[in-house]
Formats: sequence, structure tokens, C-alpha cells
Amino acid sequence: MTQQKHAAPRLGEFLRARRALTRPDRHGIPDGDRRTPGLRREEVALLAGVSTDYYTRLEQGRDTHPSPQVVTALADALLLDDEAATYLRGLAAPAKPRKARPEHAAPGLVTLLDAWPHTPALVYGRYFDLLAVNPLGEALFSWLRGERNLLRGIFLEPGARVFYRDWATIAEDCVAALRAANPDPDDARLAALVGTLSVGSPDFARLWGKHEVRAKTATVKHFHHELAGDLTLRFENLAVTSAPGQHLVVYQAEPGSPADHALTLLAGYALSPADDPSGR
Repeated sequence: MTQQKHAAPRLGEFLRARRALTRPDRHGIPDGDRRTPGLRREEVALLAGVSTDYYTRLEQGRDTHPSPQVVTALADALLLDDEAATYLRGLAAPAKPRKARPEHAAPGLVTLLDAWPHTPALVYGRYFDLLAVNPLGEALFSWLRGERNLLRGIFLEPGARVFYRDWATIAEDCVAALRAANPDPDDARLAALVGTLSVGSPDFARLWGKHEVRAKTATVKHFHHELAGDLTLRFENLAVTSAPGQHLVVYQAEPGSPADHALTLLAGYALSPADDPSGR
């Protein structure tokens, strides 16, 4: 099966999902009595300046060559932000599949992480595999119990819902970020990960079906650690320009705050492997 034939169903799935998420009143269209949420097909077609029949063929995968102008018009009709619009363009004109290569954190990044004994830090890759974690980061994420993929941890490890006090928001953001980082619909590694998570977690399957596309940004996160208790930490997510798809994550506490004291406590455990609550 050709790459274009693979991409067509994904394009239709994306259009249907985003149509359901688009509120009619954002376009000045009365909600009225609707059996399903979002815009109707004919409304998207009208807003995009195409025929309803043509738009229907796109959703059903019977047309695989929307022009760049039509893609832009559809992005406007569906009120897509820049990231989601870029993702839509990628589905409409998929790039040549990249050769899968194992991801590794650069030695310089590992050295940098280890130079921060009082700051939890990690590097994750395109598929949310943990590529490097400093000792305090290992102590903070002890609930992973040896799991080295953050998404599998978040959706399949029971401890995640205790650790992340705002688990639902974290889960939604991570799924949207996974899609943003992997625009290739024929990526075998992505398909395997999505399959595993969809079978193991109805929550993941539901969120993946929404087709939201959103990269991670700096924010404040709230945790509950089995030893240190509640922590509120600033989350910084930095793209590693020398290794596309990799991200350096740093967690910081407000100086003198309870979270700062909790991290100091965890740093002591991080330096004492026998006391590591994960058992590693």
C-alpha cells in the first residue's frame, strides 16, 4: 500500500475529529438542536469554500489530493492553531518517511544533567522515551518503577494518578504533544506505541481520538510524591536543537518554598541508593 493511501484515512479521521471539536458559535452559527457536537459537514464546506460532496470525499478518504489553498481554508474553517494547521498540511502532503534510528541523549546533555544535583532534570525523545535522567529526577519519578517510557507510565502505571495531582491535564497535554512530535502517519514505532496504549488505556484511546496537536510549554505542575508529599514545581521544556525531537525538561522549586525543602529531602535519598523508594 502506498504512503498516500495510508495517509488518506488519517486525513479523514483528523478532519472528522476536529470538526466535532469546532463550536458553531465561534463562526456565528447558532448551535440549535444538533445530534452531534461541532460543525456539520456542509457548514465546514461552506466556510472553506468547497462543495459538500468534495469535503465529504476528503473525510471518507476518497479524495487524497487537497490543494494547499483548500488545506489552508479547511484549517481556517476548523479554527486550527498554527501547530494543528501544520499537522493538517503534513497529512495532506506527507513527507518521505524518515529512517527509524535509535535515540540517544548526547554525552554533553548527560553531563549537564548530572551537574544539577539539586534540580530534577531529564531528556526525553520523540516517543517520550526517557533518554537521560539525573539522580534527583530518578528520585522524583520513582513511581515509574523502572518504566522508561513516560506515556506508558502515565497511562499504564497506577502510581501516575497519585503522583500527578492534575493527571487529566497532564495526560491530555502529553497525547497532544506526542501527535505534534510525530506527524508521519506511517511511523511504525508510533503505531506500535499507540496500539499498546490504546489497548491498555481507554483514556489514551479517547484522547488520541480527539486528534489534538499541541507541543509542551513551560507551566507549573503539581505532584504528590510518596516520600516528599505535595510539590509545586515550575516546568521548563526546552527543544534540543542538536537532536530534533528530543527535549530537555527541568523542574524548579520556588526558593525557600515547601517544594524547595522537599527537593532537598529527595536529593538526600538520591545520593543514597539503598534508600531509593523505587527499589532500584
